[in-house]
Amino acid sequence: MADPPLSDGPRRRAKDARERANERAKEARERVDERVTEARERARDLRAKTKARLFGLDRSGPPPAPTRPGQPLNPWTLPNAIGYARLALIPLFLIVAFSSRDGKSTLAVVLFAVIGWTDYLDGFVARLTGQFSRLGTLLDPAVDRLLVISGMAVSWRFNLLPHWVLWIVIARELFMLGISRYAIYRGVEIKINWPGRLAVPPILGAPFFAMAGVHELAVVLLYVGTALALAATALYLWTGRRDVRTRPSS
Repeated sequence: MADPPLSDGPRRRAKDARERANERAKEARERVDERVTEARERARDLRAKTKARLFGLDRSGPPPAPTRPGQPLNPWTLPNAIGYARLALIPLFLIVAFSSRDGKSTLAVVLFAVIGWTDYLDGFVARLTGQFSRLGTLLDPAVDRLLVISGMAVSWRFNLLPHWVLWIVIARELFMLGISRYAIYRGVEIKINWPGRLAVPPILGAPFFAMAGVHELAVVLLYVGTALALAATALYLWTGRRDVRTRPSS
């Protein structure tokens, strides 16, 4: 008499267990792959954001703590050294430009360009080294405004640009120097706005191209930069007045 066949129950249960284990392993691998992909995307976004911050393209978030009101000036930093050099070159630029016959000195144009472009350099070095300082925050815009006034003065002296627009630009820069000092006295922080950022290249480009002999482009840049600068000034006054009103009295 033949033996009865063995039951398929244990084999079926073992097969089901293997399939469930394989399914769980597959799901685990998928979760790991998803987390690895997310981590790589976060790392890529962080690198992109870091580069954007380094090159000044991303200015979101609060300003660095050493640059805020009430912090020590901390004058001895590499970015401030660049700022001192920029400031020292402005009188040299004026001497060279005013000594020229028509204000179109090659050396004066080069000096103006160096002073202007190193404005970006000191910010880049500050972000690269982390050497932020309160003095740098105050020095940088002051040097920029002195450079604008110097370029416009040369353009006025040699009739390189329309005088009535130059008068507006110079008056605006002197006004901003005074209002910045007043804001510091009142404890109000004047933060550069986007119209102010956008105004810098055309405002500096106007005297540069005028001294370089590209008159039409210089005039267009002057008009565009002046319009942006006036819009920025109106915004500064509006936000400054609001901050003064909301600031608790001392």
